[in-house]
Amino acid sequence: MSGTHDDALISRQVRRLETLLEDRGVVVGTALDEMLDAFLSGATPLNGARVVARAWTDPAYKERLLADGTTAVTELGFSAGGVQPQRLRVVENTARTHNVVVCTLCSCYPVRLLGPSPSWYKSEAYRSRVVREPLEVLREFGVELPSSVDVTVWDSSAETRYLVLPLRPAGTEALTERELASLVTRNALIGTGVL
Repeated sequence: MSGTHDDALISRQVRRLETLLEDRGVVVGTALDEMLDAFLSGATPLNGARVVARAWTDPAYKERLLADGTTAVTELGFSAGGVQPQRLRVVENTARTHNVVVCTLCSCYPVRLLGPSPSWYKSEAYRSRVVREPLEVLREFGVELPSSVDVTVWDSSAETRYLVLPLRPAGTEALTERELASLVTRNALIGTGVL
């Protein structure tokens, strides 16, 4: 994959495929748009935030989430996959480790848990630079980490998607799960933000 895309060409190819599917009776009219709208209506960073808040408040759930994210998110009614099965691996930030996620080949991303991916996540600049110079890229996102913190970059693929379990903010012990979820940002779930 070259990293560059001709959006007009891709749009024409997608439209041609849609037309062929409609002409052959595989789909009817606006069925594809309706399916995509239904999928995206339930795809939001609030889903990932709920997973994180549960992990912060339920140590047994956190253990299951870190051991098998794919299965653990189903406990909250979420799926890690799309059309094809995908494995979800959850990586935990600690006082000594900060995790950040990228897909160096394209833009593999757990859409159901994070909503549509941000444009910068798909950009060639992010995909190439975060692997080579993660601290510099994180600084550009406003993340300043102490020198004692190691940064690990995780490369998503078609088979495995990653979700960062951020450090729970100090002073949040009295907050409810819902209140905790409201603190979690999409960038923190990718690792390009801290809470």
